[in-house]
Amino acid sequence: MEPQDPVKREGRLTPVIVLATLIAAFGSSFQYGYNVAAINSPSEFMKDFYNYTYYDRVGEYMNEFYLTLLWSVTVSMFPFGGFLGSLMVGPLVNNLGRKGTLLFNNIFSIVPALLMGFSELAKSFEMIIVARVLVGICAGLSSNVVPMYLGELAPKNWRGALGVVPQLFITIGILVAQIFGLRSLLANEEGWPILLGLTGIPAVLQLLFLPFFPESPRYLLIQKKDEAAAKSALRRLRGWHDVDAEIEEILEEDRAEKAVGFISVLKLFKMRSLRWQVISIIVLMAGQQLSGVNAIYYYADQIYLSAGVNEDDVQYVTAGTGAVNVLITVCAIFVVELMGRRFLLLLGFSVCFTACCVLTGALALQDVISWMPYVSIACVISYVIGHALGPSPIPALLVTEIFLQSSRPAAYMVAGTVHWLSNFTVGLVFPFIQVGLGAYSFVIFAVICLLTTVYIFLIIPETKSKTFIEINRIFIKMNKVPGVHPEKEELKEFPPSTARQ
Repeated sequence: MEPQDPVKREGRLTPVIVLATLIAAFGSSFQYGYNVAAINSPSEFMKDFYNYTYYDRVGEYMNEFYLTLLWSVTVSMFPFGGFLGSLMVGPLVNNLGRKGTLLFNNIFSIVPALLMGFSELAKSFEMIIVARVLVGICAGLSSNVVPMYLGELAPKNWRGALGVVPQLFITIGILVAQIFGLRSLLANEEGWPILLGLTGIPAVLQLLFLPFFPESPRYLLIQKKDEAAAKSALRRLRGWHDVDAEIEEILEEDRAEKAVGFISVLKLFKMRSLRWQVISIIVLMAGQQLSGVNAIYYYADQIYLSAGVNEDDVQYVTAGTGAVNVLITVCAIFVVELMGRRFLLLLGFSVCFTACCVLTGALALQDVISWMPYVSIACVISYVIGHALGPSPIPALLVTEIFLQSSRPAAYMVAGTVHWLSNFTVGLVFPFIQVGLGAYSFVIFAVICLLTTVYIFLIIPETKSKTFIEINRIFIKMNKVPGVHPEKEELKEFPPSTARQ
């Protein structure tokens, strides 16, 4: 009897891959989403805590400006920490591995969870500010390392679906924070330290369970040069013994890059063979954050209120929007391998562009036409659906796919830096844009969505069901680099003895 055709067994999702994906995503990505949203609901109680703590120390309350400034610092420390975390990605994943970095990253969750949980007891708002930097570092690392880890574990025909799972857990984290953040649960005077401290629980669970799962076979083979360990990891992940074909594909990737050696961020920008890949991740990450997703959430409460939603019920409608976000991200997991990355990006950004345009008109006319607020609500929900389909989950997945092993850590550092700086910029600048432009601020986001859509249509290739080497060859043609592998350009930079190794 003939052995089973490897191509036919490619579609298997083994329990090891499923469990590793769930533990990595819940222990890391979930916390990113949770910490984005957890601070919103109890903000008034936390500001009161800041004020009372200050009063206990100096005998007078803070003035309004100082309190607002202190709160802005508290909120913005999270994306600042995310930026710092992104800068740490390359050194950590190269030295500790992908799984090792995720385990190490739990320090940046458990310590701030304790700081935030005990801040009221210690009468120290400084503990919260420091903790926000640390959970930001945790989010900056996890938002880059989880997609990298899962992308390197997954068989090529499941890489897209597993690559969307981190984004799913980010949206679940946001939803859980919105539910726990209901005033009847933890967004109250007694409950807010518990709400903030809960972020440590996923980290503890990850520390307990992730050590039992394999390290990235690509890391073991290419970086650690340990073929036996790589084969053992692949056998556990794939569920069959014969993994020689996949080992050979990884070795081919290694040979394709050997002459290049270690690629730093600076070298990444200098290499002609990676030009369009680098430009693409910068455009996609900036487009993802500057397309107005945070502004939509910021504006949502006001839109619901203007549509006649009772002020006490807005929190439930917001949680309902979070549930829609989760549901559509689940859909993206199932359709990303059917429709492809490029199609979902084009569809998602187009929907966001249309929603921003219509929302601008609806907000401008809502005082004139009675039913316009309902159009605004439809625009918010449409935008959330569009963003959850493509712009939210796909860019991080593409970073794994369009870069080979040696350039991937540096690429994630660039992608993460753009992501968090864009996030920080929107948080800092949007309130001023809103004051200056009002409803017309969404015109800026519509333009960014349109420009990103045009770039994707003209430049981004489809990567569905392709090996990393096949994707690399598409970009070799785009970058107009001669020969089969990009290292031919790089060979000129090395002495002959190095080039022949």
